[in-house]
Amino acid sequence: MVTDQRVHRSCMALHEAGHQVTLVGRLLPESLPLDRPYHTRRMRLLFRKKAVFYAEYNIRLFFLLLFSRVDVFYANDTDTLPANYWAARLRHKPLFFDAHEMFPEVPELVGRPRVKAFWTRIEDRYIPRVDAAVTVCQSIADIYKQRYGIHMDVVCNVPMPRAEVPTVTHPIEKNGRYMLLYQGAVNLGRGIEPMLDAMPYLPDCLFVVAGVGDKYEELRSMAAQRGLDGQVLFLGRLPLEELRQVTLQADLGISFLENLGLNYYYSLPNRLADFAQAGVPVVATDFPEIRRVVEGYGIGTLVPDSVTSLSTAQPKQIADIIHSTLHYWQTVDPAEKQRRFERAANDLSWENDKQVLLKNKLFSSK
Repeated sequence: MVTDQRVHRSCMALHEAGHQVTLVGRLLPESLPLDRPYHTRRMRLLFRKKAVFYAEYNIRLFFLLLFSRVDVFYANDTDTLPANYWAARLRHKPLFFDAHEMFPEVPELVGRPRVKAFWTRIEDRYIPRVDAAVTVCQSIADIYKQRYGIHMDVVCNVPMPRAEVPTVTHPIEKNGRYMLLYQGAVNLGRGIEPMLDAMPYLPDCLFVVAGVGDKYEELRSMAAQRGLDGQVLFLGRLPLEELRQVTLQADLGISFLENLGLNYYYSLPNRLADFAQAGVPVVATDFPEIRRVVEGYGIGTLVPDSVTSLSTAQPKQIADIIHSTLHYWQTVDPAEKQRRFERAANDLSWENDKQVLLKNKLFSSK
């Protein structure tokens, strides 16, 4: 509830349009405080992981929703669909579904066919029965249309526009080096380990990782064991404004994804929009939705997955691509660079995408 900016932006858009919004989630011992202009509720759960967590969460959520005053149920992602569906059905209220990803295709389910099959059955049962839906990119919308015959509008994971560039109050100590930045979840298949392999070939670069996730401690230990402490900096989870300041200091944004299923292959990482707003060129995996942005706006370099995949990573080639990209942007006319990034930032803006949400039939008839 604290860090999911898609959820927060959606709640804010509906709140500002005059709807009364209640966001429901779970409360953990380490949960940060919430201060939102809309109502929030946090449930204390007995379980934190695996099937028992999802079962408890949906049961508790179902009873909470069943006895709440509500006009529209809004399910964020597949793991909240069962509770929302049955509450909506029993209350005779419409159900809106926001697919943040292709849930059964997340990398964490690679090699777990029984768990993947379970979530696929959940989607098979409930997605065709929702009243309206959105998802994060056109490729995923097309797949769900083919699979279930359901139309999904596209609301991308893009940031709010920034009217002013903030003053950098927490400078990163580059010591004359180029700063390479990865920001986002530190999870399986995000391309951070291949970057660690490439860093010995990039002595003139500092690699900064901003974010946390399942692989955070493992990768930080790996960097230390390889003697990369002075060349790789792990910042952990940062508040949004502090992260923005870090982004503005980067010379190059890194967005490598492994092809660990359709969810990654068709993803459009929101960090691309963050980099575009900060005027930071990117080096990114050559997947369809990423290609559409990077090539369409001319804001970076595309790299085949075969170069950055853990199974076939080529550290020297990664380093060569990064060096050539840094050199290229030194030769680009500043006015041309500004034009490209302003165009990308203007298009990849929540002010545009939130209109798709607000014009949906379930919210526009208020």
